[in-house]
Amino acid sequence: MSLIIVMVGNPLPEGIETVAAEVAGAFGLSPVSGRVLSPDRAMELTLDDAGDATEIADILRQALPLIDIAVLPAQGRRKRVLLADMDATMVVGETIDELAAALGREAAVSAITDRAMRGEIDFEAALDERVAMLAGLDATEIDRIAGTLTYSPGAETLVRTMAAHGAHCVLVSGGFDRVTGVVRERLGFHRDQANHLEVSDGRLTGTARKPVVDAMTKLATLRETAMTAGCTLADCLAIGDGANDRPMVEAAGLGIAYRAKPALAAATSVRIDHTDLRAALYFQGYTDSEIGDSTA
Repeated sequence: MSLIIVMVGNPLPEGIETVAAEVAGAFGLSPVSGRVLSPDRAMELTLDDAGDATEIADILRQALPLIDIAVLPAQGRRKRVLLADMDATMVVGETIDELAAALGREAAVSAITDRAMRGEIDFEAALDERVAMLAGLDATEIDRIAGTLTYSPGAETLVRTMAAHGAHCVLVSGGFDRVTGVVRERLGFHRDQANHLEVSDGRLTGTARKPVVDAMTKLATLRETAMTAGCTLADCLAIGDGANDRPMVEAAGLGIAYRAKPALAAATSVRIDHTDLRAALYFQGYTDSEIGDSTA
């Protein structure tokens, strides 16, 4: 099975094909065809044979440091399932930090969030500690924040394009369901799954319903969604940014780290560090003519 090198930039530099061909040649491989996916933005080269995709991608990143690169098998590129994290992936920032800001506790909560996303502390324990700090917050503050989210560039384009081509798209988050429901509708996901904050007399109690959505929940959701869609994990795309996304990203046929923490970036050779979420479509071989136009 041959490999395909996909390169996405903003814009792509001149002579990039030559650089990629030279790197492939160092592994005894040669391009047999090329295709422009987006003028000046994305292109692919098909190689004559298979090789170590991870090593090739690593060398290409060294040679092309501002380019997002994927080296993938030529077969099975179009995925039938999209499983996506929400915070710092589909939306900018962490919504729990914004909730804490309403109580003047953003710094304390953000520090715990950062450690949890880096995999330095247990996710459930970190969630419980942070949610406890939200006790007393008016529950309508969740809805206010959900209505003012900043969406990651290309997020809606990614979801709606894959859905239009038959993929089942699920948003799965260690965040909160009153937020993921809004994001699901805004971006076009078929379903969402997240944690539920307990409310009493209109205010947060400082507890989340158990069991919580954690890394293993995300992996289980990936498996369940694949089964429901009648496909295998090889037919799935999973994307996220933090340590709790690692199991699903490692299990998916196409696992993507989006502007990720080191714990996740080390888990996959496919990363988006410089461009936007449309890169996940180019990695699958979509061209501009197939991609829906959206501002988000």
